[in-house]
This record gives sequence, structure tokens and C-alpha cells, in this order.
Amino acid sequence: MADHYEVLGVSREASEDEIKKAYRRLARQLHPDVNPSEEAAERFKLVTHAYDVLSDPESRRRYDMGGDESGGFGGFGGFGDIFETFFGGGGGRSARPRSRRERGQDALVRITLDLDDVVFGVHRDIEVDTAVLCETCHGSCCQEGTSPVTCDICGGSGHVQQQVRSLLGTVVTTQPCGSCEGYGTTIPYPCATCGGQGRVRSRRTVGLDIPAGVETGLRLQLPGSGEVGRAGGPNGDLYVEVTVAPHPSFSRDGDDLLATLEVAMTDAVLGTSAQIDALDGAVDLEIRPGVQSGDVLTIKGRGITPLRGSQRGDLRVGVQVVTPTRIDGKQRALIEDFAKRAKAPAPKLAEFHQGLFSKLRDRFRNG
Repeated sequence: MADHYEVLGVSREASEDEIKKAYRRLARQLHPDVNPSEEAAERFKLVTHAYDVLSDPESRRRYDMGGDESGGFGGFGGFGDIFETFFGGGGGRSARPRSRRERGQDALVRITLDLDDVVFGVHRDIEVDTAVLCETCHGSCCQEGTSPVTCDICGGSGHVQQQVRSLLGTVVTTQPCGSCEGYGTTIPYPCATCGGQGRVRSRRTVGLDIPAGVETGLRLQLPGSGEVGRAGGPNGDLYVEVTVAPHPSFSRDGDDLLATLEVAMTDAVLGTSAQIDALDGAVDLEIRPGVQSGDVLTIKGRGITPLRGSQRGDLRVGVQVVTPTRIDGKQRALIEDFAKRAKAPAPKLAEFHQGLFSKLRDRFRNG
């Protein structure tokens, strides 16, 4: 049996974090969605099993002491297995053949959502390229009218015994049958459609209700919607990883939506009303006279519905006062007259800010 540390490519002194990083790196290379070859699939099983053992402190301790992850010693499940291996079943427990039916691999797909979809949630039909049950043999792996036959080498036990000479004398060892690969049966006439696997690769559609409030990086699990197992074994799970695309007018801060509203200098002085198109309809805003750049107008309940809850966040609109860059002579005269009447103080240093956007960001967070 392959050494779990060698399978993951780490030393025996590796930390939990190093083991986890090694597993993730190998899983990205070997997962069936990335590498559909049979060799990669077998290596992926070994890597996953090695990680399952070494990621659990107790099973890793038993493995390091010379036992296996089930608590046995030296690769044996107990004294019964020791007698069985060395003395041909003298411990009273016989080896059993493997089952052809295996659980299918989990599958991962990635989807991109618009920010609009996140406000209330959305339904999506997802195309998945995965393994499905063979419609010709329905998972039996055999041609129509045929069935597996008992292996004539091991007699259906899935294991064979060999005599080995050692320092202790002649002992009998038990190992998987090479003819039937430990299944106890062989398939003389495999299904031509699936090649005796009981499954084929196909593209299918899976319906998914995506809840409101999802964020980039979130994974949704659909139990039993992954790949079907060999020989009609149970399906694995399907994981859907979400990415939320940037929006040209709105950004997200938790369950709140953020936006910037440009206001003309005259409207900032006199006050005005405006209507903006939010993600779920128009919103009326009243802009008070004297509004400043960086002021934030809050519209309650027009943000995003949280993933676990019903109380929507707010829509926060930051004001940016726009100063005209070109004016005619009459406009200049009016502004100069206004400046004389207003008797505005001379420019002076004020509290330092990183700029308008930093000011807006701080007000969004603290407003």
C-alpha cells in the first residue's frame, strides 16, 4: 500500500496546513473535471484517502505508530486479520470480495452572477459535463443477456493465497486476486457503450435556485447531483462556486449597496430632487441645500436581502459636487457677485483626507 505522506508529497513532520495545501494542489491537477483520464481518477482516490487519514489527528497518530487509520496495527485490523493473512484464514474471518459499485466523484462548476441576481436570488439551469448512468446496461456493466461470472482463479472470494518462505518458516499470505482485481467475478462480455464501467460521460442540465445574498467564492452544495459511481453506484455531490460580476453603478458592502451621485454646484447650493435607477426600481432622492461632497444619503431597505435572513440592507448614495470647468462671461459675473455678497472666508488648510473616494468610503462605513 502506498505511503500516505509520499502520495501527498510531504514529509512526516508536515504541519496540518502543509498537508492541506498539498492536497488542494494535487486535487486541482487530478480532479475529473480537470483531468478525465482513468489514471488521474485512480490517483485522485489515493490522494483523497491519504488526506482523509492525515488530516485527522487521531487517525494520523495511529498511522504514524505503524497502524492504519481504522486503529489496527501494522496494516491489520486486529489479530483476526493477522492470522488470516499469515495462516490462510486461521483467525476465523474470511476475506470478502470488493464491490463493483462505487460512489461517484463530487463535481465542481463555476457560475457568474450579476449583482441584480444577488438582491433577491435567481434560478439558473446549469450545464454539467459529468458521468451518468449507462442507458444501455443500466449499470450492470454487461452486454444485454449476459452477467458477471464467478472468477475461476479465486472461486469468487476476490483473494488468493500464496505460500511464502520466511525466517518463521512457510507462511500463507492472502492478497487480492489479479484475475478479477478483487471483485470475485469477471465480465466476459462488457457493455460496448460504456466499456464495462456502467457509466458514460454526458452533458446534462441541473436546475438550481440560488438564494439572495450570495457572495463571490461561496459554494452551494447539491447532494447527489455529482457523478454517478461505477457500476451504477450512488452519485457524488455537485458544488457550484459563485462569482458576482462587478456592476458599473453599484458596489456591495455586506448587505448594503453603495453608489455615487454627481450633483451640479448650483443644485448643491439650492437643493434639488433626483431619481436614480436602483437594482429593483426607481428611487426618489431629496438633496438638501448646502449638501457637501462626501455626504451620504441613505435609503432604508433598498439593499441586498441577506443570505440567512429577510431584513434587506440599505442603499447608500454618496454625493459628489461637480464644479463647472467652463463658464461664459455672464455666468462669471454672477458668480463673482455671489462671492462678494457671501463674503466667503479665504481658503485654508483643513483636516487631511486621502481624497474624495477615501472620504466617501469612510462615510459609507461610519454613516
